[in-house]
Amino acid sequence: MSEWQETRERLRAFALGLPGAHEDFPWGESVVKVNKKVFVFLGLEEPTEKWRPQFSVKLGGSHGHALSVPGAAPTSHGLGRSGWVTVPFTDDMPDGEVLDDWVEESYRIVAPKRLVAELDASRAG
Repeated sequence: MSEWQETRERLRAFALGLPGAHEDFPWGESVVKVNKKVFVFLGLEEPTEKWRPQFSVKLGGSHGHALSVPGAAPTSHGLGRSGWVTVPFTDDMPDGEVLDDWVEESYRIVAPKRLVAELDASRAG
């Protein structure tokens, strides 16, 4: 397993550990959803000619930081206008803790308040 695949798998496991999260495969790509809404796009398991290893999250306060990663850009298909950022899996990526923070921030934006409260309660106790 390559380094980017390990990072992708770690992000996937982290996302799936959040309350109410589940994996889905629209368009043949892995996404993690909460309450039928995507909060992280993980893409394909293997790169293709048209797809490079990357992930996308919806961010608020961390939006600018994520865009500062080399190769990062607002997500296509109009999602960038809503705060979505696509970050390539590269050697220039922030460490895993920062990536987890971005996934959690995206979750908190998308998830119902009761599930965010459940997450907060689990972290406090």
